[in-house]
Amino acid sequence: MGHGKLRKFAENETFRCLLQPDAAAILDKEPGSRLLRLKDHPIKGRWGGEMFENANPIVLELGCGKGEYTIALAQRHPELNFIGVDIKGARLWKGAKFATENALPNVAFLRTRIEFIEAFFGPGEVQEIWLTFSDPQLHGSENSRLSSPLFLERYRKFLIPGGIIHLKTDSRFLHEYTKAVCQVNDLRILACGTDIYGDGDVYPVFVEEVLKVQTFYEKMFLEMGLPITYLAFRIDHEGPYAFPGDTFDKDHWLEAEGPRRSFSHQRSKQ
Repeated sequence: MGHGKLRKFAENETFRCLLQPDAAAILDKEPGSRLLRLKDHPIKGRWGGEMFENANPIVLELGCGKGEYTIALAQRHPELNFIGVDIKGARLWKGAKFATENALPNVAFLRTRIEFIEAFFGPGEVQEIWLTFSDPQLHGSENSRLSSPLFLERYRKFLIPGGIIHLKTDSRFLHEYTKAVCQVNDLRILACGTDIYGDGDVYPVFVEEVLKVQTFYEKMFLEMGLPITYLAFRIDHEGPYAFPGDTFDKDHWLEAEGPRRSFSHQRSKQ
C-alpha cells in the first residue's frame, strides 16, 4: 500500500463526518454456528441526533465514490441531510476532507459494504436514495445490482413509505433492467429518460439536480459521447418483490451496451 493511501486512511480517523465501523460492530456469529449474522450498529435510528444534531430528512447516495454528488446535493439543499456510502476509504477521504474543511453541517459519509446497509438505518429514517453510476453487473449475479429486488427489499426496511429511488447511469442495460423491475412490481415511475442531455423521452419531468449536478466520471462519459439515463421511482409495493425474468431481454441489452463497458465501468469511481 502506498504512502498516499496510508496518509488518507490515517486522516480519515480524524473526520467526525466519516463513520468507519469495525466488522465486529455489525457482524456476529450465529449461536452454535460459524456463520455470521448481521446486527444493528449503534447509529441505527440515531443519525439525526448523533451525527447531524437535527431532525431533517436524510438522503443516501449508495456507491458515492469520492462524494462529489453527495456534497453537491448537500450544498444545494441545506434543509436536508446527505450521507454518502462506499467501501473504499481512499475515495471517501476526498469527500470527508472537503466537508470538514468547508464546515458542511449536513454531510456525512459511511464506509461499509452496501450489502450491510440495513444494519445502519432504522424504519423510516431515510427519505430518498441516489444510485449514481453503479456497477451494472453485466455478467455478475442479478442480486448484485443495486436496483435488484434483493436490494429493494433492503431499502424498504428504512425508507419512508413511498420513498424515492433515483438511478442515474451511463449503462442502458442497468436502466432497462431497473425499469423492468419497476414494471413487474407495479412501482410508480416518476421520471424516465434515456438521454437526459439530448432528446430522450422524459416522464414527466426531471428534478433539477439530474441536469445541474455532475460527477467527474459523468462529465468524462459525456465527452466520450455516451448518453446518460435517469429513472426515478417510488418504493410503494407491498409483499415480496418479483424479479423481472423474461420481461427483461438481457441478451438484447447486453449487445446494446457494446464494448464501451470495458472502459467506463472498470474505471468508474476509482
